[in-house]
Amino acid sequence: MANSLLINRAPLASGCVETWTLNDPASRNALSEAMVDGLIAACERATADTDLRGVVLRGAGGNFCAGGSLGGFAKTIGQPLAAGEADPLVPLNRRFGELLQALCALPQWLIVAAEGAAMGGGFGLVCCADRVLAYTSAQFATPEVTLGIVPAQIAPFVVRRLGPAAARRCLLTGERWDPFSAERFGLVDEVVPGDMDAAVQAAIARHAAAAPQAVAATKRLLLAQPDTPLPALLDDAAMAFAQALRGMEAPLGLAAFAARKAPPWSVKS
Repeated sequence: MANSLLINRAPLASGCVETWTLNDPASRNALSEAMVDGLIAACERATADTDLRGVVLRGAGGNFCAGGSLGGFAKTIGQPLAAGEADPLVPLNRRFGELLQALCALPQWLIVAAEGAAMGGGFGLVCCADRVLAYTSAQFATPEVTLGIVPAQIAPFVVRRLGPAAARRCLLTGERWDPFSAERFGLVDEVVPGDMDAAVQAAIARHAAAAPQAVAATKRLLLAQPDTPLPALLDDAAMAFAQALRGMEAPLGLAAFAARKAPPWSVKS
């Protein structure tokens, strides 16, 4: 599909925000190779974009993402490899893991707005978000094991988002969650009963009150937290604190607070 990922850029009071829309409604936005490649390219560009404040990830046609597209794998299902043959499925699956890593590592805040199906790989995308909005129609599941498949690349990200107990529950049973159950288990931050566009704008306004460089530094600390020994993590945190206090944003933010005004990077300016 030529335009499997649509990108729309809109201005904020300072900088801009982009909406990335998964755009293959006929497949409920299943993750094709082209869509994965497009998302990775968007992440690479966003990482170097100092004007970009945040990203909203959505799906077209009333669904978020129905998971990985198995269409290209049809001839390989149930077929063993020849002796000594390298399996082409391995790098294809690993490529999706690279996407999940890239989404988590974005220096900007990432908002997911989920409607309809958020299954399998789509569930994994949701786990990468800093804030998750779910419309009342949303349905979440990791059904791979019920199909005889392993939820391979999403599993570490599901554990990070939900914790081990809830991750085992969804990954090992494939049970389906409505948005209220997903909120209870920690996958969803806000259930949206009405206008999703309005809810997205409210979430953007909330996140845009935070200074861009401070957000990027905080996200780096959060990303390092599971894998870094505590003393080293605290050393890095102290360095980030000192750099922020001596940087350009802290004087502006503290002066605005003292004057009871919005900081210059806020949409309220």
